[in-house]
Amino acid sequence: MRRDDIIRSCVRLLAFSCLTGCLPAAADVGYLRGFLAGRVADQVALEKRFDSHLDRTDIRNWLKQMSAEPNHVGSPHNKANANFTLAKFQEWGWDAHIETFYILYPTPRSHRLELLGPSPFVARLLEPPVTGDETSSRTENALPPYAVYGADGDVTGELVYVNYGMPDDYKILAERGISVRGCIVIARYGGGWRGLKPKLAYEHGAVGCIIYSDPRDDGYGAGEVYPEGGYRPSDGVQRGSVLDMPVYPGDPLTPGYGSTKDAPRLALVDAPTVLKIPVMPISYGDAQPLLAAIAGPVAPVDWRGGLPITYRLGPGPAKVRLSITSDWSQQPIYNVIATLKGAEYPDQWIIRGNHRDAWVFGAWDPLSGHAAMLAEAQSLGRLVQQGWRPKRTLVYASWDAEEPCLIGSTEWVEAHAEELARKAVVYINSDTNTRGFLRAGGSPSLQSLVAEVAASVRDPQLPVSVLERLRAKLLVEGSRPGATESQRAIAKYAATEPTVPLVPLGAGTDFTAFLDHLGIAVLNIEYGGEDHVAGIYHSVYDSFAHYERFGDPGYHYGVALAQTIGRIVLRMADADVPPFTYGIMADTVGAYVNEVQALLASLRATHENTNRLLDGNVQVVAADPTLSFVPPARGVIVPDLDFSSLDQAVLRLKGSARACDEAIAGSFTGGRPLAQTRLAELSSLLQGMERELTYAAGLPGRGWYRHMIYAPGLLTGYGVKTLPGVREAIEESRWSDAEQYTRIVAGVLVKYADRLDRATRLLVSPATQN
Repeated sequence: MRRDDIIRSCVRLLAFSCLTGCLPAAADVGYLRGFLAGRVADQVALEKRFDSHLDRTDIRNWLKQMSAEPNHVGSPHNKANANFTLAKFQEWGWDAHIETFYILYPTPRSHRLELLGPSPFVARLLEPPVTGDETSSRTENALPPYAVYGADGDVTGELVYVNYGMPDDYKILAERGISVRGCIVIARYGGGWRGLKPKLAYEHGAVGCIIYSDPRDDGYGAGEVYPEGGYRPSDGVQRGSVLDMPVYPGDPLTPGYGSTKDAPRLALVDAPTVLKIPVMPISYGDAQPLLAAIAGPVAPVDWRGGLPITYRLGPGPAKVRLSITSDWSQQPIYNVIATLKGAEYPDQWIIRGNHRDAWVFGAWDPLSGHAAMLAEAQSLGRLVQQGWRPKRTLVYASWDAEEPCLIGSTEWVEAHAEELARKAVVYINSDTNTRGFLRAGGSPSLQSLVAEVAASVRDPQLPVSVLERLRAKLLVEGSRPGATESQRAIAKYAATEPTVPLVPLGAGTDFTAFLDHLGIAVLNIEYGGEDHVAGIYHSVYDSFAHYERFGDPGYHYGVALAQTIGRIVLRMADADVPPFTYGIMADTVGAYVNEVQALLASLRATHENTNRLLDGNVQVVAADPTLSFVPPARGVIVPDLDFSSLDQAVLRLKGSARACDEAIAGSFTGGRPLAQTRLAELSSLLQGMERELTYAAGLPGRGWYRHMIYAPGLLTGYGVKTLPGVREAIEESRWSDAEQYTRIVAGVLVKYADRLDRATRLLVSPATQN
């Protein structure tokens, strides 16, 4: 799955108040977070040795080999890649094995889409090879373009164009008196996660859903199309999963536990995350005749794409027939798990992962990140051969079945949940990787560590660190005309403080089960932004030839990713205590609390204004009398909510966090030297802090999601909702839930503060001194 979607969905939530907190100069080798002063020079030397073993030729060769054939779940080459990865880990000295799960994985037996009526048309539903890309013709073992976990069906209906098919789009249709009930909708990709488009269509009464890639978004409207340029050609199709991930990811038949061979399974009809209507992704070449046959009102200006037609809403008179039948059998999936046992804290795990499966060849998504991960593993193995041993255990994972809906990682987490709850310190993820800027998201307590590491990694294109290059980008974005309030605030911070604004994470790739289900601190790291790869996302054209031209020519950013994550892994593994920073976390949560209070006030004002306009008949008078118009529903009465417990919990958390940060800094930089005998106790205490932010019963209606600070939104897909139990209850006018989860969030923050206070007492008590 594509990380650009996550970043676009989340970046608007970053606020200046989330980024407060000064950092030591990360480039100063006299200080590394979490290390006693006498060990810093040795760690810096170790990281230089690690870098010396990274080779971009290796990254290129692994990427070429692994993307040579189709890599979907169940394909021969995906299994071959699992065996190849296993052999490499073992060659480099890791204790590695393949862990197999058995998942429901529907694949198409037949599919057909046709336009009926006086101008009949049958969609091609295939992607032909292109000149200059030899792998694009190796599709004998590839699956055709399809949407996994959509329903089977044979449906006919009038066509309605719904723009991106998001909630606000249906409001605009309703204002025009247009219903999709009994119809087939056609939506363009973008605006939100693909799985929400058919889900919302079904909830509005549609019997089928077509999703197409509009050339305005990632085809010739964005740039030259492949093979001349990098963007989507007219026959390019975006495959993908439409499983109802905001309810739970993973195998839809085994929610909450691993899908081992003998695991109990739900009946397919009882699986709540499998959709109820057929869904078909198509190219803009196939979409154009369908859209051109729609009559009715002309679409609003911002609904119009890049095809040379007049975009209209419908319904009809065009009718289409959509037919899909699938093989709903189980398939084995193969996670490769490799371990280097820790010398001092073997039961504290630093976990690193990248998925391996793809929709077709997957050179960019995901093998660009996977090849960089292999480079890290090779270098770490060579360090072991030279006599180094990590203090904490390293666990590297090559995940299978991420594309169907994060299945490989989710099933592994669910199967090992008890052990992970006791042992996991952090999970570090990557997925795609290309030329450009550092992109980092994750738990705020890791923000300082990421900044320090980023300040030590040189940008492959310019004589500055990747942190300084990112900082320059943020300054430019914040100064442009039309910059958002968030961009301006981040730029103001970046002008004075060398930090990395970590994007809050919801879902969308393999960190999800670690963070949202078990409450393990996570990072998601990649580079990107100067590539031309978005147009071939999830298509047959995501190939080695395309990536080498338009993704990361020279593979310099593959090395940069390996350096960045490798240093994070090394510091997490060898630090005397886990290098978290809690003041930033507390300030971040405080900003989220301010946001939900502002949301309540804004919602009240919006509903009151709606009612005033309705009472004055203003909308009807302002509407074009020659067009259909239905006034909106009256606004609800927004009550006052008692946020006092949450406000008090945040104040307590901020005090405890700053006291703990100060105690750690004092002990590790010479103020109050920490006794060696107490390091293990402190390390153990700090290991599982993030789990204090979980609530066993989870979120309303979706108990799999237990983290009370972060979750994907029910109507955002990948995109994060911060304080989701409170925020979504306010947005949906569920006032009793809002009050309940205000108290629940306050409770988990107090638990977190209690644990910080225990750490502080351990640090400042006389027994800890040498």
